[in-house]
Amino acid sequence: MSEPIQPYSLKAPGFYGLNLSDSPVDLSPNFALEANNCVIDKAGRVAARKGWVKANTTNADLSTSNVSCIGELIQNDGTATTVCTGGAYLFKLAAGALTTLTYGGGGVAPTISASNWQFCFLNGIAMFWQRGYDPLIYDPAVSTTTFRRLNEKTGTAGTVYQCNVALAAYGRVWAADTATDKSTVVFCDLLAPHIWTGGTAGSLDLRNVWPSGGDEITALAAHNNRLFIFGRRQILIYTGADTPSTMELSDSIVGIGCIARDSVQNIGEDVWFLSDTGVRSLMRTIQEQSAPIRKISKNVHDALQVDVSSETLANVKSGYSQVNAIYLLTIPTSMKTYCFDTRYALEDGSARTTIWTGTTPKAFYETKGRLFYTGRAGYIGTYSGYLDDTATYRMTYYTSWIDFGNPIQTSILKRILLTTIGGSAQTITIKWAYDFLASYFSGQVTTPTTTSAAQFNVSQYNTSTAQYASGSTVNVLSLPGSSSGRVLQFGFETAINGSEFSVQRIDIYSKDGRL
Repeated sequence: MSEPIQPYSLKAPGFYGLNLSDSPVDLSPNFALEANNCVIDKAGRVAARKGWVKANTTNADLSTSNVSCIGELIQNDGTATTVCTGGAYLFKLAAGALTTLTYGGGGVAPTISASNWQFCFLNGIAMFWQRGYDPLIYDPAVSTTTFRRLNEKTGTAGTVYQCNVALAAYGRVWAADTATDKSTVVFCDLLAPHIWTGGTAGSLDLRNVWPSGGDEITALAAHNNRLFIFGRRQILIYTGADTPSTMELSDSIVGIGCIARDSVQNIGEDVWFLSDTGVRSLMRTIQEQSAPIRKISKNVHDALQVDVSSETLANVKSGYSQVNAIYLLTIPTSMKTYCFDTRYALEDGSARTTIWTGTTPKAFYETKGRLFYTGRAGYIGTYSGYLDDTATYRMTYYTSWIDFGNPIQTSILKRILLTTIGGSAQTITIKWAYDFLASYFSGQVTTPTTTSAAQFNVSQYNTSTAQYASGSTVNVLSLPGSSSGRVLQFGFETAINGSEFSVQRIDIYSKDGRL
């Protein structure tokens, strides 16, 4: 009498995201060993990331240059204007078109040959900062078609430094990192980004403040009346930052700093940044005196380190989308974007992680209208749909190695059932391998073409599809298995062709190979 076929189910497979750091021998089946162009959706499923669509028509000045900085100016009356930089120009986005802002100051127009601006805004004025350049402003109260230097604003007082780091917080602009001074933070007068001397303007000289010798300022952040000053190897935390004359150094962190200015993002009640040891988190609690550090990228540490080591750090960009609950970190040289889920942390404090390939945004910004913009060659892209502009992209997912609960027993694979949501006439290549060998068997299945809804919105058996109320379809795809081994890895690859797609469940049916 033969042994019965035994089912093994993975519900919400890959729920923990990638794990490329721990040994694959004892890895939880909730982890994935490959998850490209995926996100972990709000239901905890491995799902295709969204693509992007053009937010603007072609602009001759921008041409094919990358949009390298995006921001949104919120005027005092609530009017919102998206502004950006690319190549040697500044632009504003309106009605689906990029309008080039021309120089409207009283002197000679600045010659721009670099495009590594940092954006901030204060009191109805948009500002762009970059080392070696006078900060530039777009002030719609003066002109909606031109930009000027900040020091050309009427009533400017004091020296407006050519800083590389700038932050608008607590009613003033804080700036640092010039070509000759990397240890001083300067700040403007209250609600007056053009007043840098007199009033409540001032500066912080940190040369005698760094707790572990000299350092250089790389980034600034603000949260909960605190000012965070990031060095490359240290972090200073000042409290009472709404009143600079009385604010105090409340904490310092030694041995961990920020290595990339544009990696810093406020994530709800936290601040994330890229350090020498990966993506980190500053977790602040009212009860504790110190700010403990959490390692967000723990499960992809080695891969991220390799990618960062070959990158020019000024080109590393990050973005946070509250709507999509993701923090993105782009490494252009490796053509990878690391996607960290921000909904909740794993038990060890790390974030669920996937990697996006084939897309390397050069800037990010989420608007008050809940649009998540990305910088592209020649365009602002809106994170939307399931095509990269008009092109398909490839999603891949591979499980950890599975031993079916008995690592010494040989199992014969009989059948694989893949339950997916979404996808219309989408071909999926399913692969499996045994015993830690990269020698894969494969087969193909195709999701049905979505035409009409099934009765009661419920899918039956292996052949029908059902229409969810949201418009998604549920497909149960069956594929015969083959061969045998003690541990199994399962994966699939598919081209996302414009439809939402996620994996609800994987059912693997095997038989004891001893009989």
